[in-house]
Amino acid sequence: MEAGAKALAEAGVEASDIGLLINTSVTRRNLEPSVAVKIHHELGLPSSAMNFDLANACLGFVNGLILAANMIDSGQIKYAVIVNGEDAQGTQEATLARLQRPETTREDFNREFATLTLGSGAAAAVLGPVDEHPGAHRLVGGVMRAGTEHHELCVGGIDGMSTDTKGLLDGGLQLVVDAWHEAQPEWDWASMDRYVTHQVSNAYTQAIINAIDLDPEKVPITFPHWGNVGPASLPMTLAAQAQSLTTGDRVLCMGVGSGLNAGMVEIVW
Repeated sequence: MEAGAKALAEAGVEASDIGLLINTSVTRRNLEPSVAVKIHHELGLPSSAMNFDLANACLGFVNGLILAANMIDSGQIKYAVIVNGEDAQGTQEATLARLQRPETTREDFNREFATLTLGSGAAAAVLGPVDEHPGAHRLVGGVMRAGTEHHELCVGGIDGMSTDTKGLLDGGLQLVVDAWHEAQPEWDWASMDRYVTHQVSNAYTQAIINAIDLDPEKVPITFPHWGNVGPASLPMTLAAQAQSLTTGDRVLCMGVGSGLNAGMVEIVW
């Protein structure tokens, strides 16, 4: 709620003007009703504002941006707010308790280690019509790629995650490379001013840098400080870069989510 309220205030958009709220959080206290309904209520959004949860692992925030942008472009809504909040504490406590059992093996630890790298945090973004905000950041578009044959590589629940770390790295990296090459003829992303990636690990980010030959100086890394904050990792990292970006800078947001799905979205600052 706090991130959503802050985003609305900084955007100068009234809650009464919001036509869509999308919550993209992975962690949640209840499965029903949606988390979005409480956020809708706490933000004081109008009853005309549709609201729902969008779940797609760590790619959810990027998916929410694209969905909201399409609805704005089609004239269905004027403004949308995308929110995400992650709290890894309960999942990590359950995982640590399980790993402390006498029968725990090295294989068990390796399979559940990714849970211990999760972080907690929140992010939000407000989208609106570009013609009414000529000086605002602009979401231009992007590409998506699915590799659903890898849907069993990372399976998570309230009590923890089971992860094939190498398989996830290899599969996710291939999706990113495929999407990158598919996009090049149209998008020309080789000369962006910043590349903001989902923060899984330092090794993962370095693998992307090497695979598609990115300038490391243009790829911020926040994982050592915040950990993997799920869908919030990418927008939190982008927000941390905001003061160093100038009008007209091109930013490529590169997300990957368990399943596997990958997405790249360009934002002009």
